[in-house]
Amino acid sequence: MIIDTNMPDILHKGKVRDTYAVNDETLLMVATDRISAFDVVLPTGIPQKGQVLNRISAFWFEETKDIVPNHFLCLADSPDLKSNYGDNPLLATMSSEVAGQAMIVKKAERIDIECIVRGYITGQAWLEYQRNGTVWGLSMPSDMLEGTPFPEPLFTPTNKAEEGHDVNITQAQVEDLVGKEIANELESISKQVYSFADQHARQRGIILADTKLEFGILDGNIILIDELLTPDSSRFWNAEGYSPGKSQPNYDKQFIRDYLSNQGWNQEPPAPALPDDVVLKTTERYSEAYKLLTGETI
Repeated sequence: MIIDTNMPDILHKGKVRDTYAVNDETLLMVATDRISAFDVVLPTGIPQKGQVLNRISAFWFEETKDIVPNHFLCLADSPDLKSNYGDNPLLATMSSEVAGQAMIVKKAERIDIECIVRGYITGQAWLEYQRNGTVWGLSMPSDMLEGTPFPEPLFTPTNKAEEGHDVNITQAQVEDLVGKEIANELESISKQVYSFADQHARQRGIILADTKLEFGILDGNIILIDELLTPDSSRFWNAEGYSPGKSQPNYDKQFIRDYLSNQGWNQEPPAPALPDDVVLKTTERYSEAYKLLTGETI
């Protein structure tokens, strides 16, 4: 299990991913086994999680490249890595364990907006609806149940906070940050990717309730970056057990969120440790999501 990569000259350590420079144009991005909940990194890791995140992102980057370009170049354990990157000192000293949880990506200028698309009312959207009858400030019908689908997927962006909780931002605020043209592109592309992935997932017994996408700018163009449609960044529901009005059977980290909520945690650091049975069941959920969506096993 990899909690910290401990390689020299790290560029960025996120909640889950550690990033290193391969050269001036490419990065090594490692998906560790760290896990966060409510925007707080937990003290307990999840075995095999990094492998799932790494490979499921690679799968989706390949599947969606005709919708929008992305930063993915190759998996770090690819057989042809050495022929492409020679004796790069970082890659030459990388362990096989790290390589199995990493990918080589193009370096881009990150857009500091989390582009969230919601197909169903759940999570923070459900909490807001219970308080105010709204989702992202938009009025909703008065008779919605938890897990009810929206008539059309909603684009509900948030800021990209390095620490602490992300905050909802309006479309006008998105336009202030990146301009009207890019703001409209982010919404359109996000919804296209969501709709494509939702259709793919449904054919494999999974409902994509919502997902979070991140984008960057490379050579003046918008590209997808970071992770894509993983159990960390999405809610994957078991279609067979789906029924509005309750928490849905899932293949994502909602299991951990539910456990932590039942412990009475206030969602501020430090987070409590996870017991062994919760860790094991989370590993099983992530691995099952990967198997169902890709047809492959870890």
